[in-house]
Amino acid sequence: MTAKLGEVLSIDVREIPGAQRHRRIFGTLETLEPGEVLHITVDHDPIPLRMHLDTQFAGLFGWEYLEHGPQLWKVELKRLKHDGCGCSCGGNH
Repeated sequence: MTAKLGEVLSIDVREIPGAQRHRRIFGTLETLEPGEVLHITVDHDPIPLRMHLDTQFAGLFGWEYLEHGPQLWKVELKRLKHDGCGCSCGGNH
């Protein structure tokens, strides 16, 4: 599900059952190449998602609010170029 150059992937989380939301978001994020973006739309501030990204995937994704409540939040997640994380994985996560 990788986007073509200039194409933006989008997930409206409000339409996904709660137990499947993070799995769907992280599955989509894994497909992104550096420079590609994913827009997510939610009905609450997705701070837990941001905290998870910041701790588990530090430096891999940029985060920008496109809309900031009170009833709707839209966030742009951008895959950043990664030169390696020091965990012997080659920076491929």
